[in-house]
This record gives sequence, structure tokens and C-alpha cells, in this order.
Amino acid sequence: MAEASFRHEEAVIEAGVERQLGFEFAAIALGPVAMALEREPLGKLLEVSGFIAPRSRRSTRLIVHITEYKSIEGV
Repeated sequence: MAEASFRHEEAVIEAGVERQLGFEFAAIALGPVAMALEREPLGKLLEVSGFIAPRSRRSTRLIVHITEYKSIEGV
């Protein structure tokens, strides 16, 4: 198991106006994905896929469960 904090930044168009997004989110990975993520250097740009779920059965806080990722080269 690997827990991590990620930072997301992008510009989106909302109601015809550009809006800058920047936020941090908590994530978790299990098994082979966790082992691979632990080998990635801090600050590496990654594209992650997975799902969002409550942190625990009784929690209202959400966490991203990473099921796969790929490194973004040259960005």
C-alpha cells in the first residue's frame, strides 16, 4: 500500500471564461501499482487513473484510489 499527496493544475473553460485550477488531493494505491509508484521520484509528472471513494466506510472524506498510472515525459 502506498499513500500519496498529488497536486493538479490546469486551465479549464467554464461558462465561456478561462478558469485556473490548482489543488492537492490524497491518493492511495495497492499491490503492484503501489510498488511501482514508490519507485517514482518526488515531483515527477504522472497521469493517474482510478476511482474516488470515501476514505473509510464511515467517512465523508474522499480519496483517489489509483489503479494505473503513466509517467508524462518532456512536460
